[in-house]
Amino acid sequence: MLTRRTSSFPLVKQFGLVGLLVFGMSDCPQLPETIVPKPRDGSSMELHLSFVERAKKGHVDLLFLGDSITQGWNDNEVWKRFYAPRNAANFGIGGDRTQHVLWRIKNGELDGIKPKVAVLMIGTNNADSSTAAEIAEGITAIVEELRRKVPETRILLLGVFPRSQTPDSLRERLKSVNEKIAKLDDGDHVKFLDIGKTFLGNDGTISKEVMPDFLHLSGLGYRRWADAMEPTLWPMLDEPRRGPSDR
Repeated sequence: MLTRRTSSFPLVKQFGLVGLLVFGMSDCPQLPETIVPKPRDGSSMELHLSFVERAKKGHVDLLFLGDSITQGWNDNEVWKRFYAPRNAANFGIGGDRTQHVLWRIKNGELDGIKPKVAVLMIGTNNADSSTAAEIAEGITAIVEELRRKVPETRILLLGVFPRSQTPDSLRERLKSVNEKIAKLDDGDHVKFLDIGKTFLGNDGTISKEVMPDFLHLSGLGYRRWADAMEPTLWPMLDEPRRGPSDR
């Protein structure tokens, strides 16, 4: 029987995500925006609707969920080589925060598909307005919704990637987020993986060759992402281990 991990974060643990949303703002403490599902409009809604239509077609074995960093896989040579042949779908939308991804997966993006693995990386866009604990609660809500909607899907939860050219308070906040969400790894259906160091130089700085704006990845950055993730992804997809010549 599949089991579901109970959240270790304060508000979700006390009330449960469903309870928080049902009781309403007047019956419980004010909710952090990170866990309240929220749609976006304009081109973001158009992308969402295209993802819903893609999901209706089925045949998605590997699903990527996230913001612009995930969206950047589109038309990427690394994507074409590593993931397109594996029935992968990219449901990344630039500018999305945890509340937006949560709304999307509650509103059709998982209907019709049962991926073997969902790769989730989200939270950096919340960092300018939310605490590390609030961001972690938002990520927890997404993981719990994934477990509810597609219980047989394994979740590869990536630590939020580092940003900024040199270490700063924003990077420290994201490090704290990763320390919190690492606890969601249950050794079975949810695997936490922090590959942040692969984007850093020996002195902790980020090169423009890897992140031209110190946030979004270059082609080299995506190759580093793939190289760092693949050894964990293979067994989650029940694929044989590959050597360097196979990549």
